Amino acid sequence: MSIELNSNRHSVYSLKYHLVVITKYRHKCINSGMFKELEKIFTRLLKDKDCKVLEFGGEKEHVHIVFETPPQIQLSKLVNTLKTVSSRLIKKDYEEHLKDYYCNSAFWSKSYCIISTGGATIETIEGYIQSQGVKEQNRLNSSPPESN
Repeated sequence: MSIELNSNRHSVYSLKYHLVVITKYRHKCINSGMFKELEKIFTRLLKDKDCKVLEFGGEKEHVHIVFETPPQIQLSKLVNTLKTVSSRLIKKDYEEHLKDYYCNSAFWSKSYCIISTGGATIETIEGYIQSQGVKEQNRLNSSPPESN
């Protein structure tokens, strides 16, 4: 399995994250129109930050976004921007629908879940790191001594 790497001026990277955000009080208020609009909002906001949406899904009280970022992105600030802007836009566009669920409070819960994700398991990466230098060390140990 090979990992697709991105690059910029100073780094080569593959940074992928799985973000889950839930509605405040876990209200089951996301309808199909809101869901489509949320996908557009998150995709645009992430693109504006040089990030890319890889997958988007969810249910009536939460959404999942799998995305990749360049290394200069500060995740906590990015998540704050995503939640703040999407909340403001959704509450404005779906004010009538949401009045049954919220007064003036935020659309999203303060909490969220973000998980780093990638092509290899931790065990695979640990094994790779542990094997670094082993072949070279074995070769050196099995070579005949140099003669003068």
